Amino acid sequence: MNDISKSHQESLSHISETVPKTLLQRLRGGFFLVIGYLLSPLCWWNDLVFNLPIAYFFGYICSLFAPKLLMPGVIIGYWLSNVIGILLMQAGTIDVLQKQTQERNVRKEILTGLVSSTAYTFLIMILIHFKVLDTPSFFAGS
Repeated sequence: MNDISKSHQESLSHISETVPKTLLQRLRGGFFLVIGYLLSPLCWWNDLVFNLPIAYFFGYICSLFAPKLLMPGVIIGYWLSNVIGILLMQAGTIDVLQKQTQERNVRKEILTGLVSSTAYTFLIMILIHFKVLDTPSFFAGS
């Protein structure tokens, strides 16, 4: 009887490894994918609608502590919104496209998101520095 229950448990664990994702997990993944896309640098119009307002709000909160922290806070807020967008896209894509549950390497996913978002933010900062992109007048110093 003990061998039967052991064999039964092994077959159940094998079935649970091959069961496809549930509908709820796929919907959650789709939601994360859409929100992540809207926050990520892959969406060409998102900066004006999502990222810059989020970044400006973050900079405003930072400037409450010291007025000189507005621009650094905006840059950090912009970077964070891009990082969060890429990480949400990665999580959503895995939930939507992966057929079966597998162990995820969260550390690698976070590192990939940080590196790609940091590179994109540095690119934008370089374009602003060389006056390829203009900053809005409310960022100009008094």
